Amino acid sequence: MTSFTLDDLACIVAQRAAAPASESYTAKLLSEGPAKAAKKLGEEAVEAALAAVQGDRQNLTAEAADVLYHLLVVLQGADIPLSDVMAELERRTAQSGLAEKAARQS
Repeated sequence: MTSFTLDDLACIVAQRAAAPASESYTAKLLSEGPAKAAKKLGEEAVEAALAAVQGDRQNLTAEAADVLYHLLVVLQGADIPLSDVMAELERRTAQSGLAEKAARQS
C-alpha cells in the first residue's frame, strides 16, 4: 500500500490550477484572486479549530484535510513551493520551539 503525501497533494493542486476554471475548483479559487483562496483557508481553519474544541475527531479529520488542501492552493497562488515550507519547518526543528520563538522576538 502506498501512502498519500502532501507532495502528492501539491502536485494535484498544481495540475488542477492549470485547468480551466470552469473544470476545476482549484483553478476557480485561484482565478478569483488571492483573497478568495485565503478566505477559504481561514474558514476551514476556524472549522477545524471548532471541531478540535468539540472533540469531534471525525469532523476534525475532515476539516484538517480541507485546511491542508486550501493551504496548498494559497501557496500555489503565491508561487511558493511546498518544498520551501518544508525547508522552513526543517530549519525550525533544528532547535526547540521555545528557543526558536525567543529568537524571533529579539
